[in-house]
Amino acid sequence: MKLKYTDIQCPHCGHRVHLEIDASNGDQDYYEDCPNCCNPIHLRTHVDELHRQIQLNVDSDDEQIY
Repeated sequence: MKLKYTDIQCPHCGHRVHLEIDASNGDQDYYEDCPNCCNPIHLRTHVDELHRQIQLNVDSDDEQIY
């Protein structure tokens, strides 16, 4: 898969952020800082090869997932 582009909203301030997602490395878990408020945005990607889709989960760094 190639690079994908998407827009998200910062979970801290609501600012629209344009992301470039590199799906060539498979599933990923990383942080990017919001260019507006500088808070970290937690991003998790899952590459579904069967359906040729990328699933993107976005949350703030202080949210707990159970």
